[in-house]
Amino acid sequence: GIAIDKAGTFALIADRAENAIGVLRIGGKIVKYIGSVPLSTPSADPTAIAITPDGRRALVTLTRLNKVAVLKIDDKGVSDTGYTMTTGIFPYNVQITPDGKLALVNNQGFGASDGQADTVSVIDLEANPPRVIDQVMVGDGPEGLAISPVGGYAAALILNGADAPKSAFYHHEHSYVALLRIDGTTVTKVGEAEVGSLAEGIAFSPDGRFLYVGNFRDRDFTILRLEGNKLMQIGALE
Repeated sequence: GIAIDKAGTFALIADRAENAIGVLRIGGKIVKYIGSVPLSTPSADPTAIAITPDGRRALVTLTRLNKVAVLKIDDKGVSDTGYTMTTGIFPYNVQITPDGKLALVNNQGFGASDGQADTVSVIDLEANPPRVIDQVMVGDGPEGLAISPVGGYAAALILNGADAPKSAFYHHEHSYVALLRIDGTTVTKVGEAEVGSLAEGIAFSPDGRFLYVGNFRDRDFTILRLEGNKLMQIGALE
């Protein structure tokens, strides 16, 4: 996982092999590696990372420990606060709302599809300390996660058994997007949209009107348009 701060001056990388956070300095077109920050929790398997809009904190999923850690960012650099939140089983992705008030975490469960329902955790970043305040049921195997740059909506990409053998009872040919509505601190699943096979990557357009979904097995992108609380498939890119 990698995240770039809003100002575009640095990037943080979740380094799973080293159990650390790598730091890159960005200056125009020049990017320099300036070191890494070891995590205080051993064998944490840091997988994904997100930086708050003010650039003062970051959240990193500690996937094997079922937790999310809080990092501090200041003039001295990046440091691990040692504070963690238990979010759910196998947290695999994390994103922060553009106003910095909430964070969402995909809990993948088994680490892939297994036929069981999984959740998205809701973290209140205005609480002191931050904490999990809700769980939203989204489906089997949430992997990709995106929050609209203009706020109001998020999208969790559900494997839906597309990664499983065809003999598995939970196998499906298509993945789907679970659309989430964000209203204050309340996050609600409001719809679904079928996409391609073994979909993993997802992103909103800058204006929040469109979603682009990368279908790994189909080797293409599904394009969805957000219309109120619905997602409409409008095309594909190969």
